[in-house]
Amino acid sequence: MAEFTLPANSRISEGKRHAAPASPKKPKTFRIYRWQPDDGANPRIDIYTVDMADCGPMVLDALIKIKNETDSTLTFRRSCREGVCGSCAMSIDGTNTLACTKYVDEVKGDVKVYPLPHMPVIKDLVPDLRHAYAQYTAIEPWLKTTTAAPGRERLQSPDERAKLDGLWECILCFCCTTSCPSYWWSGDRYLGPAILLQAYRWIADSRDEAAGERLDDLEDPFRLYRCHTIMNCTKTCPKGLNPAKAIAEIKKLMIARR
Repeated sequence: MAEFTLPANSRISEGKRHAAPASPKKPKTFRIYRWQPDDGANPRIDIYTVDMADCGPMVLDALIKIKNETDSTLTFRRSCREGVCGSCAMSIDGTNTLACTKYVDEVKGDVKVYPLPHMPVIKDLVPDLRHAYAQYTAIEPWLKTTTAAPGRERLQSPDERAKLDGLWECILCFCCTTSCPSYWWSGDRYLGPAILLQAYRWIADSRDEAAGERLDDLEDPFRLYRCHTIMNCTKTCPKGLNPAKAIAEIKKLMIARR
C-alpha cells in the first residue's frame, strides 16, 4: 500500500485571537493566514475583529487597519489601491482577487484571507513570484522589429489597435495563473494563462514583426498545450479579461500556419 506524507509546513493550525475593538458598531471577523520562515513553525490562522463602521469598505482597507492598529507584524503587498498595480492579489473567501477592489460586504460570514494558492510563500500573504516573472521574461515582452525605425511613431489603424483590447489591460497580478489546475501541476514548464495572454498581446500587435518567432517559442507540449480550457482563469480575473480566449487564439494561429 502506498503511503503519502504531507510536506513540511503544510498543516495549518489555529492561531491567535486578537482583542476586538471596544464596543464596535459594525464588527467583522477576519481569519488571516500567517506564516514566517524564521521560527520553523507551521502556518496558522489568526483571528481579528475590525469595526467596519470606522474603516474603508475594501478588504485592503481592513488589512491596513489591522496592521496599523492591531498587529504590526502582519505582512502583505499593496501599492496603488486602485486595481492597477496587482500587488495586493490574494485569495479572499476562496477566490483569487485584488484586496483593494474586493468589498468586505460581499463576503458572508468571516472573511478568510490567504496568499495566492500554489505559490511558495515568503511570509504571511506575500507569495514568491520570481518563477512567474522569469516566465514573463522568457516571452520577451517588448516590441520586436527588423525594419529600420521610422522617424515618427509606428502607427496603427483603429482596427489594428482594437485587437489589443482585452490584452494590454493585464496587470500581472497572477490571480488567473494561480487558479489554474494545469499550472498547479506543471508550473515548472507550462507558462500559465497570465503569461500566455501577455504573449498573445505581442503576437497580435500589428507593429511587431516577430510573430513567427514567438509562435515557434510556444510550440511545445507544455509551454502552451497544457491548457485544457478549464476556464478558472477567466472566471477569477479581477480585470474582467479572458486569458482562455487569448490562449485559444494562439492555438488557432499554430494550426493556421501548418
